[in-house]
Amino acid sequence: MSKITFQKPGNFIYPVPAVMVSLRDKAGKSNIITVAWTGTICSDPPMAYISVRKSRASYPMLLESGEFVINLPSEELVRALDYCGVRSLDQVDKWKEMNLHEGQASVVAAPTIEEAPVSIECKVTQVLPLGTHDMFLAEVVAVDVDERYIDEKGAFHMDQVGLVAYSHGDYMSLGEKLGSFGYSVRKKPAKPVKSTKTVKSSKIEKTVSAQSSKSRKVTKSANSEKNKKVAPAQSESSKSVVKATNARKFTKDRKTSPSKNRNGKI
Repeated sequence: MSKITFQKPGNFIYPVPAVMVSLRDKAGKSNIITVAWTGTICSDPPMAYISVRKSRASYPMLLESGEFVINLPSEELVRALDYCGVRSLDQVDKWKEMNLHEGQASVVAAPTIEEAPVSIECKVTQVLPLGTHDMFLAEVVAVDVDERYIDEKGAFHMDQVGLVAYSHGDYMSLGEKLGSFGYSVRKKPAKPVKSTKTVKSSKIEKTVSAQSSKSRKVTKSANSEKNKKVAPAQSESSKSVVKATNARKFTKDRKTSPSKNRNGKI
């Protein structure tokens, strides 16, 4: 694999989650902003973060309230997700324009988005000035989910929600499942032996037996043909032996018989 190096380094970590962050200031005014620089930073205590530009209208609201809700959008909310990222609070009422509804959070004062399948309530613990963005570190104090995705055992099926991701300027669906955590080292269960294999084995044995029987018949037939061919050869050999024996007997008789003269007298 051949690679080239960009002359100017940049943030190239994709895909990332694209979320809708809802918040409310002390005066009761609420807003929604789209954030892609977000994620988990700690498991225990559960903590998350969002990074926001100082120029955003929601920035002072975050500093003042110290609370926000991360709403995970489904594929049906992609248009609203994009709209809330390119329109400002100073220009439009995003709730009204996108036909979204404020929900009551269980812990924080910031509203949830009713249409979002997952809402994560957060309280700010620290603000880190970084450069173009400030990072708001927060503790997760509550999680609200759509009950349609909870089974009878109380398990939440995130794979059924239809979440989206942001990749280098594009909104993407998550696609098909490729594996689960730890599957690369998990032992595969042994496959049970099916009865059909025994039947196949019996068929194979019968086939082999039939082939062996056929082979014996062919061998026996071949031997019979061979014997037929060998028999004449043995007969000719016997005739030669008889002729040779008669020739020797005839020679012996001539030697032992008295000679006759030309007149036939002894």
